[in-house]
Amino acid sequence: MKSNTWTIIKKEFARFFGDRQLLFTSVIMPGLLIYLIYTLMGSGMSKMATEGADDLVVVRVENLPESVTPLVEGMPSVAVSPQLVSQEDIDNLESKDLNEVLVRFPEGFDTLVAAYSPQSGEPAPNVEIYYNSANNASSRVYHLLEGSLSAYEDQLSNRFDINRADSEQAQFDMASSDDVLGSILSKLIPMLILMMIFSGVMAIAPSSIAGEKERGTIATLLVTPMKRNELALGKVVSLSGMALLSGISSFVGIALSLPKMIRADAAGIELGLNYTTSDYVVLLITILATVLVMASVVCILSALAKDVKNAGTMVVPFMLVVMFCGLMPMFQNGTPESLTAYLIPFYNSIQVMTATFAHEMKWLPVIVTLAANVVYTGVAVWVLTKMFNSEKVMFSK
Repeated sequence: MKSNTWTIIKKEFARFFGDRQLLFTSVIMPGLLIYLIYTLMGSGMSKMATEGADDLVVVRVENLPESVTPLVEGMPSVAVSPQLVSQEDIDNLESKDLNEVLVRFPEGFDTLVAAYSPQSGEPAPNVEIYYNSANNASSRVYHLLEGSLSAYEDQLSNRFDINRADSEQAQFDMASSDDVLGSILSKLIPMLILMMIFSGVMAIAPSSIAGEKERGTIATLLVTPMKRNELALGKVVSLSGMALLSGISSFVGIALSLPKMIRADAAGIELGLNYTTSDYVVLLITILATVLVMASVVCILSALAKDVKNAGTMVVPFMLVVMFCGLMPMFQNGTPESLTAYLIPFYNSIQVMTATFAHEMKWLPVIVTLAANVVYTGVAVWVLTKMFNSEKVMFSK
């Protein structure tokens, strides 16, 4: 009995270690992918934490007291400008392109703080800090300044307040509701769209080629007078069309459920999604171009696979790459300025969708992204044609 058990063990080990593809996907690939993904995520988070740290921010301070001057002037990348802060200055902060923070101290702040008694029941002197959370540099300096003043306030036993709302109209974060909501959508929706597209492609693409190889029907197609490049293009376009329907359906579902999902009304944000027709057109053609590339890659992997089950295994690394690209907006501030970034498949589509939802869409990156994806689809169709011409690939067991 022990001899039979040992024979089975040797047989299974021989099958496992003799199958290089199985050995790679089950032993080498998990550790390699985890290392690569966590390394890239760590780099992205580090870049996110440091991005904008060197941007010069002008802090305009009204009635700057001597006691607070070292705290303000000691902050990195800050230019302090003591001056009166007008309502026009505050209104100008609504532009998220303005690297400014406005601070109003009460006149005679140090005297008022020294004379104030928390037991008096009177409101404490109030320091007003105006900023724009949609501007990374402005938000960074606000948090530094607010933290420093809070620590100073604790030393003085809470003898003054910071951004106390004395009325319902009081507003210190000057970011518009469109900017706030756009920032939320730009980090959340592109990832959901990409994953829904991938789910649609995965539901139909592996069985289209690997399934036909498994059933033996691929041979019938290959002996027809049809050109192999026509067969490859037909497979990619048809699968892309079906996956696109799935992606559009998912996108519509996301759009309809969005108000309930983010609860913007409960947060006091008006759901005025001011997206133009051109924004929707860009989203649609970006999704279409992304589907073409994704379907092309899955078709190639499916053609390499021996059967549908094997195709599912081979797609796992590709799935992780797609997931990582979808998560990128959460670990970055804004979209890349370099056009080279828009040559990277899937990452470029995510950046275009992110910029569109954030109301920062520019046509040149869109054009570069679409052109790159069309080229990649053409190359993939050419590779798939070569694979259809290879008997070793199409009739592998």
